[in-house]
Amino acid sequence: MDKNGTDQKDISLFSEDQEPMIFTIEEQDAGERLDKYATESMDDGSVSRTQVQDWIKSGAVLVNGRVSKSNYKLAVADVVTVIVPEPEEALIEPQAIPLDIAYEDGDVIVINKPRGMVVHPAPGHYSGTLVNALMHHCTDLSGINGVLRPGIVHRIDKDTSGLIMAAKNDLAHASLAAQLKAHTVTRKYMALVHGNMPHENGTVDAPIGRDPKDRKLFTVIHKGSKEAVTHFQVLERFGDYTLLELQLETGRTHQIRVHMKYIEHPLAGDPVYGRNKTIGLKGQALHAAVLGFVHPRSGEYLEFHAPIPADMEHELAILRQR
Repeated sequence: MDKNGTDQKDISLFSEDQEPMIFTIEEQDAGERLDKYATESMDDGSVSRTQVQDWIKSGAVLVNGRVSKSNYKLAVADVVTVIVPEPEEALIEPQAIPLDIAYEDGDVIVINKPRGMVVHPAPGHYSGTLVNALMHHCTDLSGINGVLRPGIVHRIDKDTSGLIMAAKNDLAHASLAAQLKAHTVTRKYMALVHGNMPHENGTVDAPIGRDPKDRKLFTVIHKGSKEAVTHFQVLERFGDYTLLELQLETGRTHQIRVHMKYIEHPLAGDPVYGRNKTIGLKGQALHAAVLGFVHPRSGEYLEFHAPIPADMEHELAILRQR
């Protein structure tokens, strides 16, 4: 063990299919405790510091590839690796939650997810999710993503409504995942954004990564980022708001929300990337309206459409009357 309390013994506790979260410490974070830094780095903010301290003890949080202590003070260029432990299978229980099913067969199920529903369980949030509902509805789901995300091929944010597909077996999962990776899945969204968009259509091609000022957020950044491309078209104008159709070419976390903020037309109602002035929605005005893919078994192209939900339609009606 070195003077900072880091165990110099290498450790390899996790399976190869677990994708780690990796952070390189920069100047603004030097001197911060490991447990505090790792807690603030979780995507949804639902993980407690006590829970992270348990992860550190178990070796799920590493510094430069080695076990450390919760009170270790981070230094510039330290590499922190966080591998969120899979929950016990018993923690993820089926729940009889109603589902709005757009399509279902023996391989695939397409759900119109309501605003406010989390897609899959996460630490501190193991019930009321789409996965809990799917486990009650389906006799089987693909196991590629483990017990935490059975059947889940992609995700949409909690407060984004609309279409999401899930796989009932590993064959379907592999096919759908390959289509997503090849950018051949059709994903179109309806979004209400602040401001009068000056162009009828366009493309935002700007890489997305974690915001160095707040690791829970994402931003357009070139260092440590991934390619992100969003196409948009104006559907309706309301003066200080614009209704857009957006098509994803890539699918980064918070992509539409980050890209719209980047071009200074953030989503209305977005509590994270939006403006203080907001509308009556509980969350961003974003709806996954169109989803299309090639069926993994038949090879037929399928496309599904979900109407704008009532709460978002209500806000649009108010803007039209005004």
